[in-house]
Amino acid sequence: MLEQAGDFRAESEALHQLVSGLPESAFSVPTAFKGWTIDRVLGHLHMWNWAADLSLTDAGKFQEFMQGVISRREAGGNVGDIELEWRDGIGGQALVSAWREYYQGMADRFAEADPSARVPWAGPSMSVRSSISARLMETWAHGQEVYDMLGVVRQNEDRIKSIAVLGVNTHGWTYMVRDRKPPTPAPHVRLTAPSGAIWTWNDPSEAELIEGPAEDFCQVVTQVRNIADTRLSVTGPNATEWMSIAQCFAGAPEQPPAPGERRTMTRD
Repeated sequence: MLEQAGDFRAESEALHQLVSGLPESAFSVPTAFKGWTIDRVLGHLHMWNWAADLSLTDAGKFQEFMQGVISRREAGGNVGDIELEWRDGIGGQALVSAWREYYQGMADRFAEADPSARVPWAGPSMSVRSSISARLMETWAHGQEVYDMLGVVRQNEDRIKSIAVLGVNTHGWTYMVRDRKPPTPAPHVRLTAPSGAIWTWNDPSEAELIEGPAEDFCQVVTQVRNIADTRLSVTGPNATEWMSIAQCFAGAPEQPPAPGERRTMTRD
């Protein structure tokens, strides 16, 4: 059984628990992330979960789907409109139900798959383990704007380790997507897991070091928080620069939110 598939299911279930009791009106309220609504968040997760599942079960049909998306984008189409059309315009609790029903079966299929098998994606192919880890990351990252909007402080668990691993592994990607060569050495990363365990990556160094809560590191590499709004301690020019532009997700280079822009809203 692939552990990351269970982690993906658990993170999806946590987000489902957060939104399952909301009134229909809540799904159209803008969040602090580019004005996305909860409908937009769930619709985005639902379509790309489906796409990742398709890459696992039928690589040819996945390529056809992606070519269709690319063609629409090149013609000036908006991804949000593509996602809305794909889900036949459903929103609110109907979307919550459709999203949940799909991710449950998808998690089962990934759990039984060969972790090292290669599957296609929008960019380079990736392993099955990396594919479902990316879906965990997306669910966690986009879930944050929902937690923030609702004024709920998320209680993280050690399943975020896969997100931290992805963050560390995309150190080079952060620079490559900006047409730059990553400076060496890569910083030592020493994080405290939600359970209190210590997770470390890269060669030990006190001169180039990032340390602090693992959830804060995950927030920075997914760009849901500015480094200034976290409890991370950053030492060294390489570490400082990386944390100012870190990006563990695919696509064009994105800038982190400004200090204070992404935060848990105060509930009335």
